[in-house]
Amino acid sequence: MSRLKERFVSLLHQKNVVTDQLAVLEQKTGMKREYLIFGVLGFIALYLLFGYGASLLCNLIGFVYPAYFSIKAIESDNKTDDTQWLTYWVVYGVFTIAEAFSDIFLFWFPFYYAGKCVFLIWCMAPVKWNGSDILYTQVIRPFFLKHQATMDTVVNDLTTKAKSLTETVTKDELGTWSNSQKDPYLV
Repeated sequence: MSRLKERFVSLLHQKNVVTDQLAVLEQKTGMKREYLIFGVLGFIALYLLFGYGASLLCNLIGFVYPAYFSIKAIESDNKTDDTQWLTYWVVYGVFTIAEAFSDIFLFWFPFYYAGKCVFLIWCMAPVKWNGSDILYTQVIRPFFLKHQATMDTVVNDLTTKAKSLTETVTKDELGTWSNSQKDPYLV
Protein backbone atom coordinates (compact mmCIF):
# COMPACT_ATOMS: atom_id res chain seq x y z
CA MET A 1 0.00 0.00 0.00
CA SER A 2 2.88 2.38 0.74
CA ARG A 3 4.24 1.80 -2.78
CA LEU A 4 0.91 2.85 -4.25
CA LYS A 5 0.89 5.95 -2.07
CA GLU A 6 4.44 6.81 -3.18
CA ARG A 7 3.43 6.48 -6.84
CA PHE A 8 0.39 8.67 -6.23
CA VAL A 9 2.44 11.36 -4.49
CA SER A 10 5.14 11.29 -7.20
CA LEU A 11 2.40 11.63 -9.83
CA LEU A 12 1.10 14.72 -8.04
CA HIS A 13 4.58 16.26 -8.06
CA GLN A 14 5.31 15.77 -11.77
CA LYS A 15 5.62 18.99 -13.74
CA ASN A 16 2.43 19.78 -15.71
CA VAL A 17 -0.43 22.28 -15.76
CA VAL A 18 -2.55 20.47 -13.16
CA THR A 19 0.28 19.99 -10.67
CA ASP A 20 1.29 23.63 -11.12
CA GLN A 21 -2.22 24.65 -10.07
CA LEU A 22 -2.08 22.18 -7.20
CA ALA A 23 1.19 23.78 -6.05
CA VAL A 24 -0.48 27.20 -6.01
CA LEU A 25 -3.44 25.82 -4.04
CA GLU A 26 -1.09 24.01 -1.69
CA GLN A 27 0.81 27.23 -1.04
CA LYS A 28 -2.34 29.32 -0.51
CA THR A 29 -4.17 26.84 1.72
CA GLY A 30 -1.23 25.29 3.53
CA MET A 31 -2.70 21.82 2.87
CA LYS A 32 -0.76 19.05 1.15
CA ARG A 33 -1.79 18.48 -2.46
CA GLU A 34 -2.59 14.84 -1.68
CA TYR A 35 -5.29 15.97 0.74
CA LEU A 36 -6.61 18.49 -1.76
CA ILE A 37 -6.95 15.78 -4.41
CA PHE A 38 -8.57 13.37 -1.95
CA GLY A 39 -11.04 16.13 -1.05
CA VAL A 40 -11.93 16.76 -4.69
CA LEU A 41 -12.25 13.03 -5.41
CA GLY A 42 -14.38 12.59 -2.29
CA PHE A 43 -16.66 15.44 -3.37
CA ILE A 44 -17.02 13.93 -6.86
CA ALA A 45 -17.78 10.51 -5.38
CA LEU A 46 -20.43 11.94 -3.05
CA TYR A 47 -21.90 13.99 -5.87
CA LEU A 48 -22.12 10.87 -8.07
CA LEU A 49 -23.89 9.07 -5.24
CA PHE A 50 -26.31 11.78 -4.13
CA GLY A 51 -26.04 14.83 -6.39
CA TYR A 52 -28.42 16.25 -8.93
CA GLY A 53 -27.06 15.93 -12.46
CA ALA A 54 -24.83 12.95 -11.68
CA SER A 55 -25.52 11.69 -15.21
CA LEU A 56 -23.88 14.78 -16.73
CA LEU A 57 -20.86 14.53 -14.45
CA CYS A 58 -20.46 10.83 -15.21
CA ASN A 59 -20.71 11.42 -18.96
CA LEU A 60 -18.15 14.24 -18.75
CA ILE A 61 -15.75 11.94 -16.91
CA GLY A 62 -16.29 9.26 -19.54
CA PHE A 63 -15.81 11.71 -22.41
CA VAL A 64 -13.37 14.54 -21.62
CA TYR A 65 -10.29 12.54 -20.58
CA PRO A 66 -10.60 9.99 -23.43
CA ALA A 67 -11.30 12.73 -25.99
CA TYR A 68 -8.19 14.64 -24.92
CA PHE A 69 -5.97 11.58 -25.10
CA SER A 70 -7.57 10.49 -28.40
CA ILE A 71 -6.55 13.81 -29.94
CA LYS A 72 -3.04 13.39 -28.54
CA ALA A 73 -2.95 9.84 -29.98
CA ILE A 74 -3.98 11.08 -33.42
CA GLU A 75 -1.23 13.67 -33.35
CA SER A 76 1.46 11.23 -32.21
CA ASP A 77 3.51 8.92 -34.43
CA ASN A 78 2.81 5.94 -32.16
CA LYS A 79 -0.05 3.82 -33.51
CA THR A 80 -0.45 1.70 -30.37
CA ASP A 81 -2.21 4.54 -28.55
CA ASP A 82 -4.51 5.01 -31.57
CA THR A 83 -5.66 1.40 -31.21
CA GLN A 84 -6.12 1.83 -27.46
CA TRP A 85 -8.41 4.83 -27.84
CA LEU A 86 -10.30 3.43 -30.84
CA THR A 87 -11.01 0.36 -28.72
CA TYR A 88 -12.26 2.60 -25.91
CA TRP A 89 -14.61 4.47 -28.25
CA VAL A 90 -16.02 1.22 -29.69
CA VAL A 91 -16.77 -0.05 -26.18
CA TYR A 92 -18.13 3.37 -25.15
CA GLY A 93 -20.42 3.37 -28.20
CA VAL A 94 -21.74 -0.14 -27.53
CA PHE A 95 -22.27 0.73 -23.85
CA THR A 96 -24.06 3.98 -24.75
CA ILE A 97 -26.42 2.19 -27.15
CA ALA A 98 -27.16 -0.53 -24.58
CA GLU A 99 -27.68 2.11 -21.92
CA ALA A 100 -30.10 4.07 -24.13
CA PHE A 101 -32.45 1.09 -24.16
CA SER A 102 -32.05 0.21 -20.50
CA ASP A 103 -31.57 3.64 -18.89
CA ILE A 104 -35.24 3.92 -17.94
CA PHE A 105 -34.73 0.95 -15.60
CA LEU A 106 -31.10 1.41 -14.61
CA PHE A 107 -31.45 4.97 -13.46
CA TRP A 108 -33.69 3.79 -10.59
CA PHE A 109 -30.91 1.64 -9.13
CA PRO A 110 -29.18 3.30 -6.19
CA PHE A 111 -25.68 4.49 -7.02
CA TYR A 112 -26.08 3.64 -10.72
CA TYR A 113 -24.08 6.65 -11.89
CA ALA A 114 -21.27 5.93 -9.45
CA GLY A 115 -21.09 2.38 -10.83
CA LYS A 116 -21.22 3.65 -14.40
CA CYS A 117 -18.41 6.08 -13.63
CA VAL A 118 -16.28 3.31 -12.13
CA PHE A 119 -16.98 1.20 -15.24
CA LEU A 120 -15.92 4.02 -17.59
CA ILE A 121 -12.78 4.70 -15.55
CA TRP A 122 -11.95 0.99 -15.75
CA CYS A 123 -12.44 1.12 -19.53
CA MET A 124 -10.07 4.07 -19.94
CA ALA A 125 -7.50 3.10 -17.31
CA PRO A 126 -3.93 2.88 -18.64
CA VAL A 127 -3.34 -0.61 -17.19
CA LYS A 128 -2.94 -4.12 -18.63
CA TRP A 129 -6.36 -5.15 -17.34
CA ASN A 130 -8.02 -2.22 -19.13
CA GLY A 131 -11.77 -2.73 -19.37
CA SER A 132 -12.20 -1.65 -22.97
CA ASP A 133 -9.47 -4.05 -24.13
CA ILE A 134 -10.99 -6.96 -22.20
CA LEU A 135 -14.56 -6.25 -23.37
CA TYR A 136 -13.46 -5.75 -26.96
CA THR A 137 -11.39 -8.94 -27.20
CA GLN A 138 -13.80 -11.12 -25.19
CA VAL A 139 -17.22 -9.87 -26.32
CA ILE A 140 -17.36 -7.31 -29.14
CA ARG A 141 -14.71 -8.70 -31.51
CA PRO A 142 -16.01 -12.30 -31.49
CA PHE A 143 -19.57 -11.04 -32.07
CA PHE A 144 -18.41 -8.77 -34.89
CA LEU A 145 -16.36 -11.48 -36.61
CA LYS A 146 -19.28 -13.91 -36.41
CA HIS A 147 -21.74 -11.43 -37.96
CA GLN A 148 -19.41 -9.35 -40.16
CA ALA A 149 -20.77 -10.58 -43.52
CA THR A 150 -24.36 -9.84 -42.51
CA MET A 151 -23.45 -6.40 -41.17
CA ASP A 152 -21.48 -5.60 -44.36
CA THR A 153 -24.52 -6.50 -46.47
CA VAL A 154 -26.82 -4.33 -44.35
CA VAL A 155 -24.40 -1.38 -44.44
CA ASN A 156 -23.94 -1.67 -48.22
CA ASP A 157 -27.72 -1.84 -48.75
CA LEU A 158 -28.29 1.19 -46.54
CA THR A 159 -25.51 3.11 -48.29
CA THR A 160 -26.99 2.36 -51.71
CA LYS A 161 -30.48 3.37 -50.57
CA ALA A 162 -29.17 6.58 -48.97
CA LYS A 163 -27.29 7.55 -52.14
CA SER A 164 -30.35 6.83 -54.27
CA LEU A 165 -32.57 8.86 -51.96
CA THR A 166 -30.20 11.84 -51.91
CA GLU A 167 -29.89 11.78 -55.70
CA THR A 168 -33.68 11.67 -56.08
CA VAL A 169 -34.27 14.45 -53.54
CA THR A 170 -31.50 16.58 -55.03
CA LYS A 171 -32.85 16.16 -58.58
CA ASP A 172 -36.41 16.94 -57.51
CA GLU A 173 -35.42 19.96 -55.44
CA LEU A 174 -33.11 21.37 -58.14
CA GLY A 175 -35.88 20.95 -60.70
CA THR A 176 -38.38 22.70 -58.42
CA TRP A 177 -35.87 25.44 -57.63
CA SER A 178 -34.96 26.08 -61.29
CA ASN A 179 -38.66 26.27 -62.23
CA SER A 180 -39.30 28.79 -59.46
CA GLN A 181 -36.37 30.95 -60.61
CA LYS A 182 -37.70 31.51 -64.13
CA ASP A 183 -38.88 35.03 -64.83
CA PRO A 184 -42.60 34.88 -65.68
CA TYR A 185 -42.20 37.84 -68.09
CA LEU A 186 -39.54 36.08 -70.19
CA VAL A 187 -41.55 32.93 -70.85
